[in-house]
Amino acid sequence: MVAPNPATYDTASETGRGPGTLDGMKRLWTPAWIVRHVAMVVLVMGFLGLGWWQVTRAAEGNSLSFGYAIEWPVFAGFVVFVWWREVRHTLRGGRRQTATPPPAAAGSEPATEPLGVRRPVRVSRVPIAPVDGAQDGDLAEYNRYLSWLNANPGARPGDYPG
Repeated sequence: MVAPNPATYDTASETGRGPGTLDGMKRLWTPAWIVRHVAMVVLVMGFLGLGWWQVTRAAEGNSLSFGYAIEWPVFAGFVVFVWWREVRHTLRGGRRQTATPPPAAAGSEPATEPLGVRRPVRVSRVPIAPVDGAQDGDLAEYNRYLSWLNANPGARPGDYPG
């Protein structure tokens, strides 16, 4: 048996049981994927139907419909592209190979972890205190106005007594 050329051979849908098996395709027959397949078919058929409708309108003399007659099939092509990309991503997702880092030599720098998605750090913000206790009069008035609005949630800004 001749081994396939790894540069041109796509093994995304195969598993360890050997070439030609479609065990990996079972991931595409879950209820969520069936909904995605149906949505893709409905969207593509709808977009192509709308494109054909615009072609018939353009043939009747509506010159603006020529643009739409091109636009709807492009939308259909985009839906197929996104669907195909998600299928490939799902099929390749089960074959993740984690490369083990080489052992660090004595005296070398410690290995750093690769950057990934990390939890955000919450920082409490404290208002900056005015220098020498001096406070801007307009700022103080505005802060009193905001505190009044906060204390009177149903009031309108025009009701402010200050």
